[in-house]
Amino acid sequence: MPPFEFIRTRLLPALLTAGGVTMLAAGLLTYTVPVAAEPAPTASPTPSSGAVATPSPRITLPPIRSATPAPPTPTPDPDRVATRVRIKAFDIDLPVIKGPAGYPPCDVAMYLVDPVEEGQTPRIGQPGQGKATYLFAHARPGMFEPLLKTKARELRGNVVEVWTSDDQLFRYEIVAVRRNQFTLEDALTATSEQMWLQTSEGPNATFGKTQVIAMPIDTMAADPADAHPKARPKAC
Repeated sequence: MPPFEFIRTRLLPALLTAGGVTMLAAGLLTYTVPVAAEPAPTASPTPSSGAVATPSPRITLPPIRSATPAPPTPTPDPDRVATRVRIKAFDIDLPVIKGPAGYPPCDVAMYLVDPVEEGQTPRIGQPGQGKATYLFAHARPGMFEPLLKTKARELRGNVVEVWTSDDQLFRYEIVAVRRNQFTLEDALTATSEQMWLQTSEGPNATFGKTQVIAMPIDTMAADPADAHPKARPKAC
């Protein structure tokens, strides 16, 4: 075959084919190179014609109420003593005096004084001192007789008012009634403000006592005339 005819019919087609494959391969390599992703374009907030954006629902909270400040607690007076006790629902209203060493008198209530040695802290206190105050009176008409004769469920919930020598009024609510008691232990070991009222269940010490326990409600300033009734104790 003549050389020219060989180049035209054999060699040239082979070269063109090889070149095409090479270009295709180069193109495929180019397209398979990883391409870094471009950030998605931020759409302009262009509302459509006539469309109105709907706001996200919100919860409306009620206004926070300011707590009503509690009335100030009077500074405990080391010389404070109970001077009057009243339970209005049962017509009990008595001056209060210091309990005597001997037999208790009539027509008054008395506060118990815890006999302690010098340097010791009394276990029984007075109103506002964070301890139990212990008042007692005879179970006689005009005195603490209603505490003995009234059923416990009818006593509970009633208010005990106690005035003090520094012109304060302490109010308590009756929460418990104990019958036939022979010990003061719970009152002596109380670690919170309490009011205890005691009356007799019989004519002598062989009989138990009724104890009425009341818890504090509030405290307020009192009229001095109300806080200092005239005590007229008499022998029973």
